[in-house]
Amino acid sequence: MKQLIQKIEKWAEDRNIIHGSDPIKQAEKTVEECEELMEAVAENNRPEIIDAIGDIVVTLVLQCRMQGLDFVECVESAYDTIKDRKGKMINGKFVKDA
Repeated sequence: MKQLIQKIEKWAEDRNIIHGSDPIKQAEKTVEECEELMEAVAENNRPEIIDAIGDIVVTLVLQCRMQGLDFVECVESAYDTIKDRKGKMINGKFVKDA
């Protein structure tokens, strides 16, 4: 995973995305890619779902780089937060206990 992240960061550096953009613009790009994922899921379009998920991860890797964060550490932090979480499914969504 670390090598793939480095490739993504190099790709972005080569295109001046890291220094030529800013975290807000990158967050907007993430939202745009999430909207594409929602459309692909609604259409049950597997190739577009794969593409959108990949694009979302790329935007998040770049957001981490812009913020001086490590992508894997962010994911590990999220997992550490949810690993013992209790809750229940309500209308197809997991709702954590208060």
